[in-house]
Amino acid sequence: MAATDRRQRQRRRVCWALVAVLLADLLALSDTLAVMSVDLGSESMKVAIVKPGVPMEIVLNKESRRKTPVIVTLKENERFFGDSAASMAIKNPKATLRYFQHLLGKQADNPHVALYQARFPEHELTFDPQRQTVHFQISPQLQFSPEEVLGMVLNYSRSLAEDFAEQPIKDAVITVPVFFNQAERRAVLQAARMAGLKVLQLINDNTATALSYGVFRRKDINTTAQNIMFYDMGSGSTVCTIVTYQTVKTKEAGMQPQLQIRGVGFDRTLGGLEMELRLRDHLAGLFNEQRKGQRAKDVRENPRAMAKLLREANRLKTVLSANADHMAQIEGLMDDVDFKAKVTRVEFEELCADLFERVPGPVQQALQSAEMSLDEIEQVILVGGATRVPKVQEVLLKAVGKEELGKNINADEAAAMGAVYQAAVLSKAFKVKPFVVRDAVVYPILVEFTREVEEEPGVHSLKHNKRVLFSRMGPYPQRKVITFNRYSHDFNFHINYGDLGFLGPEDLRVFGSQNLTTVKLKGVGDSFKKYPDYESKGIKAHFNLDESGVLSLDRVESVFETLVEDSPEEESTLTKLGNTISSLFGGGTTPDAKENGTDTVQEEEESPAEGSKDEPGEQVELKEEAEAPVKDASQPPPPEPKGDAAPEGEKATEKENGDKSEAQKPSEKAEAGPEGIPPAPEGEKKQKPARKQRMVEEIGVELVVLDLPDLPEDKLARSVQKLQDLTLRDLEKQEREKAANSLEAFIFETQDKLYQPEYQEVSTEEQREEISGKLSATSTWLEDEGYGATTVMLKEKLAELRKLCQGLFFRVEERKKWPERLSALDNLLNHSSMFLKGARLIPEMDQIFTEVEMTTLEKVINETWAWKNATLAEQAKLPATEKPVLLSKDIEAKMMALDREVQYLLNKAKFTKPRPRPKDKNETRAEPPLNASASDQGEKVIPPAGQTEDAEPISEPEKVETGSEPGDTEPLELGGPGAEPEQEEQSTGQKQPLKNDEL
Repeated sequence: MAATDRRQRQRRRVCWALVAVLLADLLALSDTLAVMSVDLGSESMKVAIVKPGVPMEIVLNKESRRKTPVIVTLKENERFFGDSAASMAIKNPKATLRYFQHLLGKQADNPHVALYQARFPEHELTFDPQRQTVHFQISPQLQFSPEEVLGMVLNYSRSLAEDFAEQPIKDAVITVPVFFNQAERRAVLQAARMAGLKVLQLINDNTATALSYGVFRRKDINTTAQNIMFYDMGSGSTVCTIVTYQTVKTKEAGMQPQLQIRGVGFDRTLGGLEMELRLRDHLAGLFNEQRKGQRAKDVRENPRAMAKLLREANRLKTVLSANADHMAQIEGLMDDVDFKAKVTRVEFEELCADLFERVPGPVQQALQSAEMSLDEIEQVILVGGATRVPKVQEVLLKAVGKEELGKNINADEAAAMGAVYQAAVLSKAFKVKPFVVRDAVVYPILVEFTREVEEEPGVHSLKHNKRVLFSRMGPYPQRKVITFNRYSHDFNFHINYGDLGFLGPEDLRVFGSQNLTTVKLKGVGDSFKKYPDYESKGIKAHFNLDESGVLSLDRVESVFETLVEDSPEEESTLTKLGNTISSLFGGGTTPDAKENGTDTVQEEEESPAEGSKDEPGEQVELKEEAEAPVKDASQPPPPEPKGDAAPEGEKATEKENGDKSEAQKPSEKAEAGPEGIPPAPEGEKKQKPARKQRMVEEIGVELVVLDLPDLPEDKLARSVQKLQDLTLRDLEKQEREKAANSLEAFIFETQDKLYQPEYQEVSTEEQREEISGKLSATSTWLEDEGYGATTVMLKEKLAELRKLCQGLFFRVEERKKWPERLSALDNLLNHSSMFLKGARLIPEMDQIFTEVEMTTLEKVINETWAWKNATLAEQAKLPATEKPVLLSKDIEAKMMALDREVQYLLNKAKFTKPRPRPKDKNETRAEPPLNASASDQGEKVIPPAGQTEDAEPISEPEKVETGSEPGDTEPLELGGPGAEPEQEEQSTGQKQPLKNDEL
């Protein structure tokens, strides 16, 4: 009995734990009903949302445009974003920041920093001595890092999405260029943290584009592989991607479409911006030539004039894509001098001739990384705004050797739509059709370590080893484990980029540091001292390349094993509890239950593709379930191979561990005791052979970041607070501007209304003079002191004016409503009176209304007539300038009361069946014709009143009366659907309940 109670208590605890988890999931789900994506381009961004009822919609900004310029204007007391900031770029170019994404994750000595300074000399860049990164120095008091500026833009994009979705949004998928390295990706994540966004994933923009293309062409994907090339030339860079589409079989959903990134090529600086800058410089040269003899200043030294020229160059590039020539013109370019010059498409192409020569470069890189030829590419699709330049299309078409280029995709919005689809997939709030995405690693990552080896007896030397962790074009996300077998003391190893030979010398300088992290392990020697009698299985480092392409070292463990004999002791309480929980879920302990929960099935499925790209001697293994730290895991003792005989030391042991992991799984399942396997008797338990016991010791890890240190937590917190303060200031400013605009609008509108006849009719000259004087005084105050007034003061002034004018406005509004309300009341009274007269004319034997009901309706009608006449008479005696006694709300109340009584009777008439007329013995019958038969005479029945001769005969009245009871009545819905079954029952002669017997 006690054991039964304990089991029940354990089950109850498990059930409550499950309920708590479900409630937590539901609460989390309620906060994430809408998700967003941000396609961050160099020049503009596109924001998309998914919410219930709104599938994958592009967000419109405040100007009702589908894309928003990525520009921020920062002043001492205000900020501007988007189109507002773009217009401010002419007035204040120094405080207007754009193309700042090119500085993310880059140190001061990076060539891109110098390039940015040359392109935009109006910006003053300072350097962070700790991280060696750059800052924008707007003024002595204003200084912002590129991450902070990006955080402002992301926060602004969220506000646009929230206004469009009409609900808060926290979860987002953000696109990044595929060529972003680890430092650049971490910088974007830090910017998102500053903005308060929860990043579900950083998705490569080329992958998002490919996903959008595949989602909208799902039906065209089959088991035959289709190779599609996407050529994306945007404002800042160019990316060429080769994608393979085909259907694959998945465990969860069967055959599903899949996209796999096969090859990637890119050019970081080839884009529309470089073309516009060359056009800008060309126009500046033309303007200087026009003023050559006037001793004028060089226009290149005037930031405002150069900003105007850049805007005109952007427009000119767009126009020349469709026209052979165009006239560039700017009013008051500099010193109030207008500029006008004709530019032809030929001149534009000559200016950018070397840029067009670089167009085929990304194509060749993509083909080389995919190990494919152009013959295997079925279609080349254009993406990005700069691909609209005719010369780009001409050169590209010649390079790929196709008949035509594909333009069957939205070049501007494809990435945003693909990213928001991925956001819906990652969110818990939506059910999305599966589409398998296999992205590829662009920059290989390896582990380097040095150890002492004895090549000859007594001769020791240091050997440097490299093990590829994630190879180039291998799939991700995935987890990897690397094992160090020859260390029994604390040591260090390094995580670096692999072979970057596919990058040119200049690209390598832009790439930055090729060293990622130095890992210092502490506690290795102590773990060996702790388990001296155990056999070491190596130091295992668990790596994770997540969905965002960001590498992390999850943990490092020291693993030991030994042979132990099972004791026939009784199971512990914890073991019993574990078995009870397992039985509740319908199964025993599985390898997944022993895992520490860091891996999922999906991650393991994606891993094997990487194994084929590892070199034969590599010390890298895929993450297996058996590699997880499990204490006291029962395993039969396999034969012990000699791992020391291997030349490298790691290779043999790694192979040994891999074999064990496969061989141990069945034995682990057998010893765990899953359902269907009866427990062994007591005698057999004592004779159980020895098993392996595994012990795992966590190793301390110290990471030294080498490429670009992340912001310290205290600085990150200060940046978050800085952005929050700026946002709060902007909101307060918007609120104050709204209050000032409302006050000013009220003054102007009311002053105009005072002279309108309808307002003069209901007010005296003194009242109008009082209101006009107060309005004028407030207007004067607003002009003189309004700029320094607070939001509270402005709202108080508005409330005071509204209170003063409240009576005037009320009288006017009431008089406007009278005609319509009184006409409606008259119509209702007339129809109600006619209905009452008709009801009283119904014969007594057919009457369905009681006298009480008709008397009640008559009373309400009379009272309403009397109220109306009395109120109108009283209102006629009052002057128009006094508060009226005839109020529209009173008229509506009287109408509702009268309409309620009429509707009650109408509904009763609608759902009441006619009473059967009782047979009258003295009733006269029509004489049958002489030739009528007896049967005909017996069947001939005079129909009741209201029925025709062809109506069906009514069933026996006695049967109907005896079967009718008050409890048989059932309410029916309005609109008549309930009448159909009643008619069928009458035709079959079944009993029908009387609806009019009781009220």
